[in-house]
Amino acid sequence: MEHARNQTEVQEFTLEGFPNVQHLGKVLFMVHLLAYLTSIMGNILIITITWVDHHLQTPMYFFLSSFSFFECCFITTVIPKFLAIFLSGRQSISFAACFIQAFVFLFLGTTVFFLMAVLSLDWYLAICKPLYYPTIMNPRMCFLLVMACLALGFVLMVVPVIMLSQSSFCGPHVIPHFFCDFGPLIHLSCSDTRSTELLAFVLALVILLTSLIITIIAYSNIVVTIMRLPSAKEQQKAFSTCSSHLIVLFLMYGSCVFIYVKPKQTNRLDSNREAALVNTVVTPLLNPVIYTLRNKQVHQALRNALSRVRLQK
Repeated sequence: MEHARNQTEVQEFTLEGFPNVQHLGKVLFMVHLLAYLTSIMGNILIITITWVDHHLQTPMYFFLSSFSFFECCFITTVIPKFLAIFLSGRQSISFAACFIQAFVFLFLGTTVFFLMAVLSLDWYLAICKPLYYPTIMNPRMCFLLVMACLALGFVLMVVPVIMLSQSSFCGPHVIPHFFCDFGPLIHLSCSDTRSTELLAFVLALVILLTSLIITIIAYSNIVVTIMRLPSAKEQQKAFSTCSSHLIVLFLMYGSCVFIYVKPKQTNRLDSNREAALVNTVVTPLLNPVIYTLRNKQVHQALRNALSRVRLQK
């Protein structure tokens, strides 16, 4: 009986956020709210303009609009609760809601990484194999690739999250983070989580390395093709686009490697909070601009849409 009382299960967790800067809560709330709304509006604009303008109904923009949709869902999983922490301090979250948040965050995050690899393959085929591109990237193949990214994200993440949810949580209930992430939850578990940590490490390594290797090979071939362009101006323009893409990729992969690719998930928990801001605030803010809104085709589509609105008036 005494042992049973000592092993009382935690019914809810408390998200700590960033206690050291809580005195700046209202300022940080406004900054992160603005970043969140800008990211959401940018991604919604991309989805809308892609489906409205028939010139943008190509495989590349289908993948980019899918990427935008998943990114909206991804950041919405964590940012609203994060904003609430800035306004009113620590936030409680039920045991079930915490693990649902952890699963959805990891599932969508994994899907986004695989989709980035698909995007790089799409650009590789469009630039390096233009004659084969329409045949390979037909509508059916595009749909199957997006579904495959979703399926892989679900299958790879559901097992470790279920394993961790079956662990015992009987001690501290304060999560030193602004959302329910895998490492902090393992840290709070009273059970032996070595097998879960090992599985999480292997899966993180496989997911990040697989998508990164595909992306590196694709971009390497793209760079070689760019070097063969006859015009120096065309080369400069292509390199400018590639370099901006690579900056975002470096930020995303760098932060995720720092957070997840480690045998012991409880290491560097305090630093994980800052690193997680890169994937939940910084790159979602940059992605709409870098991947789509800088594109001349999108600019033309926006001008066409505005012209139609003016004519209707």
